[in-house]
Amino acid sequence: MSTEIRGATHQPWLTQLRTTLTTEFAAQKTRLTELTADTGDPGDAHTQAAMIAATRQSMAQIEDALRRIDDGSYGSCAKCGTQIPPERLEVLPHARFCVPCQQKQNG
Repeated sequence: MSTEIRGATHQPWLTQLRTTLTTEFAAQKTRLTELTADTGDPGDAHTQAAMIAATRQSMAQIEDALRRIDDGSYGSCAKCGTQIPPERLEVLPHARFCVPCQQKQNG
């Protein structure tokens, strides 16, 4: 991966990332549909609710990353504006903050 997120040299990577995130979003949407189906077992309700919340959060993160790709802000820290290291984005493609700003967010 190039160290520059923006720019023409990086476009193929962003196209691949968009495809990967879109596929992941579809998988999460299918999972959410399955999780929200009534199993009839009240003992599973708490676990099911937690899984639904986690799936919805994942979907929101993917949607946000796709929006940032579209508007050209992908790879820039939402707080300080510096470039997020490509290594971080490889591990966490929906990262909105650089590590120092994320640590401040977490308190």
